[in-house]
Amino acid sequence: MNLWEIFVAVVLGIVEGLTEFAPVSSTGHMIIFDDLLLNSKDLFGQQVANTFKIVIQLGSILAVVIVFRERFLSLLGLKKETAETKHTKLKLSQVIIGLLPAVTLGLLFEDIIDTYLFNVEYVVYSLVAGAILMIVADFVQKKRQITTDSVDQITYKQAIIIGLFQCISLWPGFSRSGSTMSAGVMVGMSHRAASDFTFIMAVPIMAGASGLSLLKNWEFFTLDALPFFIAGFISAFIVALVSIRFFLALINKIKLVPFAIYRIVLAAVIYFVFL
Repeated sequence: MNLWEIFVAVVLGIVEGLTEFAPVSSTGHMIIFDDLLLNSKDLFGQQVANTFKIVIQLGSILAVVIVFRERFLSLLGLKKETAETKHTKLKLSQVIIGLLPAVTLGLLFEDIIDTYLFNVEYVVYSLVAGAILMIVADFVQKKRQITTDSVDQITYKQAIIIGLFQCISLWPGFSRSGSTMSAGVMVGMSHRAASDFTFIMAVPIMAGASGLSLLKNWEFFTLDALPFFIAGFISAFIVALVSIRFFLALINKIKLVPFAIYRIVLAAVIYFVFL
C-alpha cells in the first residue's frame, strides 16, 4: 500500500462523508472526483473501484447510527415509551413503507443502472434534474402550511410518498437525500423533519446495498486492497459524523435552494470544462 493509494482512499472517504447526507449526491460526487481526477480503477481495477464507492458508505451509516442511536433504540422497541410519546412516535412500519419502492426497483434494475448510468455525463444531467426538484419543493412549501414539524408526527401517506420519490435517486447523481427531502417538504413536513426521516431511512437501504456488494464482490477484498477500503471507511465515518450534526443544525435555516444552486453550478463546470 503506497501513499498515493492511501491519499485516494482518504479523499474519496471525505467526499462520501461530506456529501452522503447533503442533498447533492455522494455517488455523483465520487464518480466525478474519481473518474475525472483520481482514477482509483487504475490502482486495483474497475470492479474494486466500484465496490469501494459502495462499501465506504458503511462509514457514513455508522455515523448515522451514532447520531440517531436513541431513535433507533426506540424503533426497535429497546427504549421505554412514555405516555406522551406512545401515540406520536415514529413507527418502524413507516420506515419500512418508505423503503419498499426504491428497494424493489433497485433489485429489479440494478444491472441496468450499474451498466448505463454510472458515468459523468449522466451524473451532470441528474444534478440539474435534482436541483429543479429541490427548487420546486421549496416553492411549494412556501405556498402551504407545515403540518409535520417533527418526524414523530409523520403519517403513513407521507411515508409512502417520500418512498416513491426515493425511487428517482436510483439515477446516480440525483441524490437520495435530495429526492426524499424534497418530497417531505412538499407534503407538509419541515426541512428538519424531512431530513430526520431521510437519515433514518438511509441506514437500512445503504447497509443493504453495501452488504450485497460485499457478498457479490468478496473475492476482490485482497490483502493488498484491504488498507484501501479501511482508509476510506475511517475517513468517511469521521467526516460524516461531523457533517451530519452540522447539516441538521443548518437545514431549517437555509432550506434546499442553496444546495440546488450548488448542484447547477457544479454541473455547468463539469459540462463545459471536462465534457
